[in-house]
Amino acid sequence: MYTALSPKTGEDFSLLAPFVNTDCFNIFLQEMSVWLGERKAIIIVDQAGWHKSKGLCIPNNVSLYYLPAYSPELNPVERFWQHIKDNVLKNEIYESLEHLESSLSSFLKTIMPSDIISICNVNYMPYYL
Repeated sequence: MYTALSPKTGEDFSLLAPFVNTDCFNIFLQEMSVWLGERKAIIIVDQAGWHKSKGLCIPNNVSLYYLPAYSPELNPVERFWQHIKDNVLKNEIYESLEHLESSLSSFLKTIMPSDIISICNVNYMPYYL
């Protein structure tokens, strides 16, 4: 799952994809760009290969901000994913990948902007991010 969110407003954009690679990240970036419309966004990313690939196609209204290596705790979206793990994956055995995806999608639809703000807002994040 690819996710971008705003710890300030609680707005989020997620995309379930079959792989974590440059091709799928490019699809996420393109879909997010369309979703943003005229708005611009800065996405905080780690040093994963697909975040820095030469094959990356970054839309004009999206910028990537790279965290220092080995510092996932600085990325607010990691808190969001932990919340999902605690509420969707913990102590659960899914009959199939489709059932897991369905449960994940259903859970994502219940998350309110106020939940994202509560989970992800951190005082060390610069205001412009």
